[in-house]
Amino acid sequence: MQLEARARAAISQALKRLGMDCPDDLPLERPRPEFGDLSTRVAFPLAKQLGRPPQEIARELSAALQGHPDFAGVEAIGGFLNLKFSATTLHQVLRGILRQGEAYGRGDLGQGRSLQVEFVSSNPTGPLTVGHGRQAALGDVLAELYSQLGWRVTREYYLNDEGKQIDLLARSLWARYRQALGEEVPVPEGGYQGDYLIPIGKELAQSWGDRYPTFDEAAREAFRVEAVGRMMRLIQEDLEAFGVRFDVWTREGDLHRRGLVRETLEELRRRGAVYEKDGALWLKSTEHGLSRDPVLIRSDGTPTYLMVDIAYHVEKFRRGFDRVIDVQGADHAEEQQQVKLALKLLGIPDDFLSYCVHQFVTLKGREGVERMSTRAGHFIRLGDLIRELGRDVVRYFMVRRKPESHLTFDYELAKKTSMDNPVYYVQYAHTRIASIFREAEKSVTRGALRVTEVNLSPLTDPDELALIKELDRFPDVVVQASGFAPHLLCEYLEGVAGLFHPYYTRVRILGQGEATPARLALLSGVKLVLNRGLAILGVSAPEEM
Repeated sequence: MQLEARARAAISQALKRLGMDCPDDLPLERPRPEFGDLSTRVAFPLAKQLGRPPQEIARELSAALQGHPDFAGVEAIGGFLNLKFSATTLHQVLRGILRQGEAYGRGDLGQGRSLQVEFVSSNPTGPLTVGHGRQAALGDVLAELYSQLGWRVTREYYLNDEGKQIDLLARSLWARYRQALGEEVPVPEGGYQGDYLIPIGKELAQSWGDRYPTFDEAAREAFRVEAVGRMMRLIQEDLEAFGVRFDVWTREGDLHRRGLVRETLEELRRRGAVYEKDGALWLKSTEHGLSRDPVLIRSDGTPTYLMVDIAYHVEKFRRGFDRVIDVQGADHAEEQQQVKLALKLLGIPDDFLSYCVHQFVTLKGREGVERMSTRAGHFIRLGDLIRELGRDVVRYFMVRRKPESHLTFDYELAKKTSMDNPVYYVQYAHTRIASIFREAEKSVTRGALRVTEVNLSPLTDPDELALIKELDRFPDVVVQASGFAPHLLCEYLEGVAGLFHPYYTRVRILGQGEATPARLALLSGVKLVLNRGLAILGVSAPEEM
């Protein structure tokens, strides 16, 4: 049982003996170390309920908990109750962690329900950029966090392979193709200027010759198919290098061909959620508190991106997902509100769709960085950054800051292979422990290596007990990080490493008699949690560095 659960059980029983009801949401927090391990202000809500001073209730509760085997100290201060756990209790917690092994930190909050996480979904108009890397890492880590908590998770990529931008891409590639044949054909205004289309144009010129002298309908279709296919191969190549996989790839074109856009529009009509004006069809959003009414169908009869996005989310609901999370940039905030409203007007529950919104990435310290624009051809390809720094570093740095904050990716720090680099700082803790166990196998008896069975009573050093208390937090951190906050897992792992490294430097592990098996058990717990946390982040836990 975790420490908070033990504290809740003990307090609840003590209140019951005192004839008081324990609140369902018993407040517990971690105070400054000098005040203990956990603190509760439960006396304050009870004081309002009973009409008595909170200091008096806290003193009674403290007296009722004196002598409880879980606690080395119980103290009432100003209405607060401070608890300090006994070493024996901490040893029991460590033993429980070791016995759970790889299951430690897993939960059943999802209860087997289905969750779709849609992320990246970059238009196939160019390779993935560094900016897309943040969304790829966020989405992948969130999907893994929910999987750890008992959800059946589907990772999905939405492929926008229709519309004006794809036509512009096709025409841009056709221009590069004609240039490769020696013609001075400009890339169209607003088209894709990037050099990444030049080698593809040359290859097509060699394969097709002068087959498409003009950009007619046949050329438009041929170059559209070729451009989308080539861009998707580049995108998939970078995703594979980044360790990101998708279970489902959904194409916008399929939504049109299956009639889902038309069906969704008709249902919105039937529910009175739209109106006609200036030949276009608009969503009645201002009637429901939003700032403007967006166009769903243009005056030329073509659907807007918003209309298709609404249909796509209706299709997700029809597929039976219990919940959907979209990972999107902050620049989509207004569209997110419109989609949520449309789904509500269509009778879909409010809690079906959630958005994990993130800010953008600035790459600092890398030569040649400019303002990134796929269309203008100014960007750093994600795959190039991975090749330069390694998957582990890029993934870790992309989720190390909370999504709502702008991310400044420090290239010079990321290049370092010392403990100044937070990734190496955490990984090196794992490596040091692995090295100790390799030495232990040469010099320690087999019984000492059976860490789930050894006597843990020699673990009395304050740093050892602090490590156990930090390991106890891991399941709670997994839950907290799933709340669109994977940076909390990074902070936690760095905290564990920050406790371990000084302990490793100060305390001898091997050759210390009865203390050695106990310390090996503690290090086994630290190694387990580091391994589990890094795996959730999609970062390796090396045995050697």
